[in-house]
Amino acid sequence: MAVDGLQAGGLLVSEQVRRALDSLSAGERKVGRALLANYPIAGLETVAELARRASVSSPTVIRFVGRLGFTGYPDFQKKLVHEVQERLGSPLEQYGRADLRSDDDELAHATEVFTSGISATMGDLPLSEYERAVSLLSDPRRRVRLIGGRFSLMLADYLAAHLMLLRPDVQSIGPDELKRLAVVADTRRSDVLVVFDYRRYDQGVVRFARSVASQGAELVLFTDRWMSPVADVAKAVLPANVDAPSPFDSLVPALAVLETVIAGVTEERGESGRKRLESLEAVRETWISEPVTPASA
Repeated sequence: MAVDGLQAGGLLVSEQVRRALDSLSAGERKVGRALLANYPIAGLETVAELARRASVSSPTVIRFVGRLGFTGYPDFQKKLVHEVQERLGSPLEQYGRADLRSDDDELAHATEVFTSGISATMGDLPLSEYERAVSLLSDPRRRVRLIGGRFSLMLADYLAAHLMLLRPDVQSIGPDELKRLAVVADTRRSDVLVVFDYRRYDQGVVRFARSVASQGAELVLFTDRWMSPVADVAKAVLPANVDAPSPFDSLVPALAVLETVIAGVTEERGESGRKRLESLEAVRETWISEPVTPASA
């Protein structure tokens, strides 16, 4: 019998497992945790291999997949293989699948896709992960560094610009390798690294994030529902829907999550955040009131 009908709908296997953990038997929970610890690879192993990994019997593994609503282990693995294919999907592969519409209903369709994406993202966003992220980003004792991929770097810059208004020691890190190496070398255990990494995951960003994590820093990850490899070392993970009316993944729901985090940090910083803004505005006013004169020869 499926746990609360979890297989129905578009939930990932990992999402199904997390929702089911509390209702599983002790042995089944061990299977679930072993799967999540090395997801999705562990689930693509044989029943006997997954059983050994979880230190349970093979029948326990079979009961586990049945509790998730699958008809058997092959059905379970078929879903995982499909997830892997979706996770690695490129814009070119999705081009033929794009739901191209007539001019008459393009706007209505795009509105529905984006609205549904934001709603699903915010509805599934784990409150504990959100609160942990806000707490880490609000702590002025922690330096904050931010990094993103080819497209998601703009989200890193956007968040950095807002955090700079509310707290000190914020830096957005670009693609320059020397700067990245220097940041890793200078990392402190009290630092926070915010990572933006979405489907087709940026290997340079992943390597950098793992290096910073190995230095003891705490990581906050903004990613998609398939999860960047950085999720393995992140303290807080904030996934977002990436559905779009085009073949290209959308960052609209991710921006909604970002705006929510900014609102949370603003609330958390309170009077200290307001004083920071006042200080910045005071400097800005002096720049505006003092005319710039040419340097003397």
